[in-house]
Amino acid sequence: MAPRIIDPKLDGTGLGIAVVAARFNSYMADQMLEITLERLSALGVADENVIVVRTAGSFELPLTARRLAERGDVDAVICIGVVIRGDTDHYEHIARAAADGIARAGDDSGKPVIFGVLTTDNTDQAVTRIPQASDYADTAVEMAGTLRQIHDLR
Repeated sequence: MAPRIIDPKLDGTGLGIAVVAARFNSYMADQMLEITLERLSALGVADENVIVVRTAGSFELPLTARRLAERGDVDAVICIGVVIRGDTDHYEHIARAAADGIARAGDDSGKPVIFGVLTTDNTDQAVTRIPQASDYADTAVEMAGTLRQIHDLR
């Protein structure tokens, strides 16, 4: 008997994807959101199957992601935000809370919750990483499809 192989695909047909984007550092987060949405469309995710929610900042991403992941029409959630180091330790608290909360939302929901939060030392570093937002769409579609294939194994 041959092994049953799960072959990840970048086909978003029929998938429901939610995108949660923080408004803080919106100059960068808005560009990331636009890139993500364009890539989801290119991957075949229908516009009507995409939910976009804005939050005040990255600290609020995990709770929103968790609620979206609870929906039956959402197969994956992408969290987008930008946290830039400042002169205080506030950066450490926000970055840690966002990372831990986003990971927990995925673990608790059993659905892919993608970490698309830039955590950088300065604005220039963040700006150079904006184009990576297309990777968040790729990861969400690949993981949602993979989990569907696992579910459908016989």
